[in-house]
Amino acid sequence: MPFRLEENEEGCIFKVRVVPRASANRVSGAYGDAIKICVTASPVQGAANKALLKFLAHQLGVRSYDIEILAGHSSRTKRIRVSGITTEKIRSSLLP
Repeated sequence: MPFRLEENEEGCIFKVRVVPRASANRVSGAYGDAIKICVTASPVQGAANKALLKFLAHQLGVRSYDIEILAGHSSRTKRIRVSGITTEKIRSSLLP
């Protein structure tokens, strides 16, 4: 199943599979219907979530408060919503 993106009036929604404690912050490719993102932070006290949001904001060229974790706060698989961006911009920024 390819990486899926939904677009509605509130923004774009997609799934992310987070790999904490990686050697570098990077996009690692598709992971089923999600995008796999590695972050250097550990999953203690929300550090990996904060690192993920900061990384996505930088990659997508949006402000960090335009990105929200909708589901999966304590899971490796998360649903993310990004406001003020198109699905095409997300695809071009996160997928090779």
